[in-house]
Amino acid sequence: MQIIVNDFISLDGVVQAPGGPDEDRDGGFAHGGWSHPYFDVEAMGSVFDELMGSADVLLYGRGTWQNMAAAWPERAGDPFADAINSAEKLVLSRTLTDADMTWEGSRLLPADDAIGALRELKEQRDGRMLLLGSPTVATQLFEADLVDELVLMLEPILLGGGKSIFPQDGAARPLELAQVKQASTGVLICTYRVVRG
Repeated sequence: MQIIVNDFISLDGVVQAPGGPDEDRDGGFAHGGWSHPYFDVEAMGSVFDELMGSADVLLYGRGTWQNMAAAWPERAGDPFADAINSAEKLVLSRTLTDADMTWEGSRLLPADDAIGALRELKEQRDGRMLLLGSPTVATQLFEADLVDELVLMLEPILLGGGKSIFPQDGAARPLELAQVKQASTGVLICTYRVVRG
């Protein structure tokens, strides 16, 4: 199973709170919702449709899952919402419980070894697993060498600090640019493959 990481990202590498002002204020982050002015429905929407259409499993960290679980179930009837709502969803969290998994298709990975459980799943199953948002999980996946592909919506803005998806462990991780598309808003939609061996 391949793991694909998908994120909106600023030119200075920030992925925190692209969706709304109160999405994630950790560290005093004050720019929530920064990605909205750059969303090109035709160019970026088609990439999301393609990613969702090819994903067998959606993967979330706690915060992203909670935000999505609060928003998407009530949007039933929209094809994108229906795809998210009906998908198999795996959640990495040390604080949520099985009782919290009220969003259809959601399941917690073992809190004591979620990365190990993902590694096992990756080896046992075919298909594609898509991580949406979830910067802490993305970093852990990179550190564990579990990411196969990276789809970034590189947006023309500098945010001056905030959460990133990239490890700070000093290790070099070569990538290969597989595709790039330009949106009308100046966003570059870049697909990278992780180079191994």
